[in-house]
Amino acid sequence: MTTTTAERLKKFTILHSNDMHGDFLAEAQSGEGNLIGGLALLSGYINKVRQEEKNTLYVISGDMLQGSMIDTEFKGLSTIEIMNYLAPDVVTLGNHELDYGFPHLLFLEKMANFPIVNANLYIKKYSKRLMNPYLILNVDGFDIMFIGIVTEEVLKALKLDTSISTFVGLEDAAAEVGKICNAYKSEDIDLTVLLTHIGFEEDKKLAQMLDPAWGVDMIIGGHSHTRLEQPAQVNNILISQAAVGTDQIGRFDITVDDETNSIVEWKWQLVPIDNTVAEPDVDLQNFIATYKEAVDRKYNRIIGRLARKLTHPKREEETELGNLITDCFAQMDLLDVVLIGSGSIRGTELGPVVTLGDMKKVYPYDGPLYKVRLTGTQLLKLFNHVMRPENRIPGESNCFQVNQGTQAVYNDADQKVETLLVNGKPVQEDAQYSVCLQEYHYKNAEQSLNLTSEELGSPKVITTSAQNVLEEYLGSNQLLDAKVEGRLIFK
Repeated sequence: MTTTTAERLKKFTILHSNDMHGDFLAEAQSGEGNLIGGLALLSGYINKVRQEEKNTLYVISGDMLQGSMIDTEFKGLSTIEIMNYLAPDVVTLGNHELDYGFPHLLFLEKMANFPIVNANLYIKKYSKRLMNPYLILNVDGFDIMFIGIVTEEVLKALKLDTSISTFVGLEDAAAEVGKICNAYKSEDIDLTVLLTHIGFEEDKKLAQMLDPAWGVDMIIGGHSHTRLEQPAQVNNILISQAAVGTDQIGRFDITVDDETNSIVEWKWQLVPIDNTVAEPDVDLQNFIATYKEAVDRKYNRIIGRLARKLTHPKREEETELGNLITDCFAQMDLLDVVLIGSGSIRGTELGPVVTLGDMKKVYPYDGPLYKVRLTGTQLLKLFNHVMRPENRIPGESNCFQVNQGTQAVYNDADQKVETLLVNGKPVQEDAQYSVCLQEYHYKNAEQSLNLTSEELGSPKVITTSAQNVLEEYLGSNQLLDAKVEGRLIFK
């Protein structure tokens, strides 16, 4: 029987988000009066496209959780309920889906009315996958396979649960993709899409490792918050990502050939989400408002006032807000150096009036802080590692903020720390220094700090709640100020 062109070629629209981070509410555009972003407008746009285009799919590439007080207060339950309303066709895990612990993630998965795919998380003892590795959707007679992949970042989050393991390297992830593709070739898959949460640069490396015979057509990624003009193409695989939050959504309009199981035509755009492209979804707006009211009642209490608004515009450099937070923690104990991960400061500004909700939104991680003792040699090794250029890639960096009295000057040409001062004095290699670390970085010290657990030794827990320390300090010290003063210098 002869196949007609209309039967052989089908058009699909794939909408995609990543790293939404609890960005639920629309914001007024500066000076223009337009509303941008927020899930009500996003839902309005998705609903509009679903009505306009016959074969529309909506996918999310990780990190739905973390970043808003609504998410934090309800430990992700609110987010999953809201995502149920958006009804994505398939989602993959990001590293922040594990922020409330692995048992809680399994609970959230049971709440989800949408499928979550992940190919490379295992129960160690039994080598059994924790989630469905892939999903095959039949859309208008075409079979589309989605495979979920996450690597190193999720392994760091799993340090708290030693019963769970994951593939570490891209090579292993690529082999797993091959295993799944080979096993289901007989299904006559028309389109194969990897949903990843490993960062744009890693996506390109992964694409290069994939055997063309496996038939992977697209990688839709997340984690690095990369804003693209157009997708990359590596090894004949399209690679896209949609920045961060809900101010935009990625949109592929593609034509797939049933005979060759390949994309023969495609167009991609990063669609800005504002009230010029869609009407807000009023039902969802009202639903989110019930969560917001509950959170506002609890957290709109003023705890202090800063001298002015302090900012944290990017994680790859010293910031005012980073300096405020590290100086606050430095008051807790006899500490020479305080290292706080820039990425754990989730907001870009704070103040001048600070509510409890503002503080928790800016610093949402309420874990313990540890004190360890390091030699000057170990401290130099640590700073050489965290200040190196490859650790300052926007969106993929693991940079730190440091307290007053610590100054490090790094020479990019020589690839080393030129000067390291502690308490205003040059570090002595054989001297001992007390260093404050967050639990996450202590438990992932080899990747984060280039130090082994043996080098760190036994820590002292100086607080079980970093947020309690911040709240108390901001409440007891009014009109605090902090400036960028050259604590971290890159030459």
